[in-house]
Amino acid sequence: MKIAIIGHGNVGGALASRWAQAGHLCVIGARDPKSDKVIDLIQGNNGVSATEVKHCVRGAGAILVATPPDAIPGIAEEIGDVSNSIIIDATNSMGKKPKGYDNGYEALKALTNARSVVKCFNTTGFENMENPDYNGVKADMFLAGGNKDAKALVEQLAKDAGFGEVYDFGGDDKVALIES
Repeated sequence: MKIAIIGHGNVGGALASRWAQAGHLCVIGARDPKSDKVIDLIQGNNGVSATEVKHCVRGAGAILVATPPDAIPGIAEEIGDVSNSIIIDATNSMGKKPKGYDNGYEALKALTNARSVVKCFNTTGFENMENPDYNGVKADMFLAGGNKDAKALVEQLAKDAGFGEVYDFGGDDKVALIES
């Protein structure tokens, strides 16, 4: 599957590496895809490439948003039509909320035309994403969202990244429970 990753920091970088190792095609969306930081991320990571944000989402089955949540309005405007994609919200809105919204999930639902939004990958540190295996015991992951099929896809992506159990907290009304 093609996965667009908006945000090439610790979380976006760790998940891009893990998903590429699992056979997914990961495209990093960056303001400057030729920056040293982006080049360092894609070097040695077969299956990871980079382009501008507006281009990375084309044909993506899933879009990971791993940015500060206050960047979401600009991202939503830049990505355009994503009606065939599922957005994975990995943001944490403590301190930096998108203007007019309680959290990134609400902003992504309101500002994009994505098929669905699922909250996931925001409850653990990036170090656990780089290696979620502790002497044979895999770390768990949590998700929430309103679409059962979208959550099943994100659950599989969590397992593809090396996580063990993936716990579904429920629908849109439960997203705040895993907002950290």
